[in-house]
Amino acid sequence: MSGPSKFAPHGSARTAGRPADGGHRPHRVLRGAGLTLVFVTVLATGAVTESWGGVTESDASPVSPRLSRTGAQESASGHEDAAYDAEELVSRSGDRWAAAYTAREYEGLRRALDGEYVGVGVSVRRTGGDRVEVARVQPGSPAAEAGVRAGDRLVTVDGTATGGRPVTDVVALLRGGAPGEAAPPGSRVVLGLDRDGRRWEEGLERARLGVETVTVVPLDDGSTGTGATRVRIDSFTKGSGEQVRRAVDGLPPDEGILLDLRGNPGGLVAEAAGAASAFLDGGLVATYGNGDTRRALYAEPGGNTESPLVVLVDGGTMSAAELLAGALQDRGRAVVVGTRTFGKGSVQVPEEQPDGSVAELTVGHYATPAGRILEEEGLAPDLVVRPGQDAQEEARTVLSGLATRS
Repeated sequence: MSGPSKFAPHGSARTAGRPADGGHRPHRVLRGAGLTLVFVTVLATGAVTESWGGVTESDASPVSPRLSRTGAQESASGHEDAAYDAEELVSRSGDRWAAAYTAREYEGLRRALDGEYVGVGVSVRRTGGDRVEVARVQPGSPAAEAGVRAGDRLVTVDGTATGGRPVTDVVALLRGGAPGEAAPPGSRVVLGLDRDGRRWEEGLERARLGVETVTVVPLDDGSTGTGATRVRIDSFTKGSGEQVRRAVDGLPPDEGILLDLRGNPGGLVAEAAGAASAFLDGGLVATYGNGDTRRALYAEPGGNTESPLVVLVDGGTMSAAELLAGALQDRGRAVVVGTRTFGKGSVQVPEEQPDGSVAELTVGHYATPAGRILEEEGLAPDLVVRPGQDAQEEARTVLSGLATRS
């Protein structure tokens, strides 16, 4: 089986499929969509909590293989479901960014990209020392219906203390399996909670939930005197592009928009192109491929091209998020503020093996509309936010200037 291709982190090639003669031969450009970008969730726990402000149950999806100290692939599902054929192919490939998945892991990845997961609907974060607390409760989830609130301390999960555990391990406990696995809908989990010194246990049934990736927050005018709205995209799963378009369509005319892509690890590239359509009136978003054949992603016509737009990025901005920021920057639609992005733009294609495991091998790279290659280099912002500066406030200042000029 040949599945949708993916962008893996930091491929070594830097030519983006240009021919060896320096790129003078014309490329044959084909329209295409549906590529996927690998979510990178093997970041250090500290980086995750600092960039995202919390880790949700959906972040524990099996989207990257475990690596041993020697670099060999390890199955995250155990001996009975090991990715033997995929691991053998990956080890022979010499591709340092190839990935091997068990059938169960890859099914979890597919569900994650479809924007769903099994859990109780909480995000958790570490707030200092051994304290783990609820960062957010998803509306309509089992946790919300039981009255769990943001700020509640999560003391235990099924009797296991959360103190001293990485946040990703706590998420795995909530989901009822090893990292990358989950208990089925209807399975029970008991949370030990503390609110203002009152401790109690709450028994919940896990459910299949949709991933909320787009949030819209009106920003206080403050000293700038200009109206603005922050549209944050946590990742690109199925439907994210349409969510962004609806959010932008619902804003007051000419109100400034702060598009927050900080900590966004990527997702479905077609959804990133859909998000670009909210801000562009058609035109090129990116190209991808290798050799003489390249494909192109285009924005749909009719997007909001009038409202002042600033894009916030940081070192946790990856893959599809970099692609979106690069398109808006190259097309002159937005000012990009923050720090240099991660630099992930190598294209992979998943192939199912005879034993059901899945191997992904790098086959090419993508480029922005101006032909820039983001692999390893990342995207340089128009305005660099220095250590100690408030990135959002700097973005608001730029947004105010754009509103004044318009």
